[in-house]
Amino acid sequence: MKNNKTWLIALLVFAWACSGEKTTETTVTEAVVKPYPSFNADSAYVFVQKQVDFGPRVPGTKGHADTKAWMISTLEKYGWSVQSQDFQAKTYDGLTWNLSNIIASFNPQASKRILLAAHWDTRRIADKDTERLNEPIDGANDGGSGVAVLMEIARTIAFQDLKPEVGIDLIFFDGEDDGEPENARLRDNSQIWWCHGSQYWSKNKHIPNYSAYYGILVDLVGGKNAKFYREGYSRKYASGILSKVWGNAAQLGHSDFFIQKDAPEILDDHAFVNEWAGIPMIDIIEFSPDFGFGHYHHTHQDNMELIDARTLKAVGETVLFTVYQE
Repeated sequence: MKNNKTWLIALLVFAWACSGEKTTETTVTEAVVKPYPSFNADSAYVFVQKQVDFGPRVPGTKGHADTKAWMISTLEKYGWSVQSQDFQAKTYDGLTWNLSNIIASFNPQASKRILLAAHWDTRRIADKDTERLNEPIDGANDGGSGVAVLMEIARTIAFQDLKPEVGIDLIFFDGEDDGEPENARLRDNSQIWWCHGSQYWSKNKHIPNYSAYYGILVDLVGGKNAKFYREGYSRKYASGILSKVWGNAAQLGHSDFFIQKDAPEILDDHAFVNEWAGIPMIDIIEFSPDFGFGHYHHTHQDNMELIDARTLKAVGETVLFTVYQE
């Protein structure tokens, strides 16, 4: 008798649920969005301009030294714990460079940590250009934009009463953008001659046994009309994080920037963080599966005229939102 009654009630509930009269009820539970602060794209734009004003940030130059001093002092002013991880690296043409990874931490006592990264150096040659090939580039987008997004995130967290519930580590990798010239006749393939900072850090973490829940690398994230595709190493090592970030971008209305289409693997800083450091990290980078890097890549067109606050907003807001949802 009990079974029959249960069956009858279930049948009636099913019939009521399927009727056209139920117009205001829903059984779908929406995900709860935790409060998060706004991302100031105009401030991020100023951070790009500040770096460009220092001049090319090629290791060993005044622009490089001045930028390092500015980044450290600014992050310390924001109340972040800052350190410089200094090391040396050999270049493809036999130079020895003094390099520095700049590491800033928020809530260093927290056990759950999110790693956000960018590279802060710029390329010493414009080997994809048709003129002034041997002169360094401004690197407004290639280096400058990623740094600006992270600096603005650091500023935002510092001056908000609303804080993320996790620890955050910002790592600004040095020596990323060297590498052999395009179409070099002689290429020494005995090692990878770029991404020096991430290669060093991944084998010499700033804290022994350091780990993070996941990481997000931002590179080439300020160009006009930029499109960000699902990069290959990101899919291989951190597919869940990739889906989360692209989903967050869509939720925020940035689907025009974050495209649901796969792109090839790119040997960027995140590859070493994934493979050597064992931390799942995705790469938000402008690289098209159809034509590769933008026309400005490794040319003198990588200047402030290329930078768009709307692109900085799409990336910065998405990353900031993601961190605050943890």
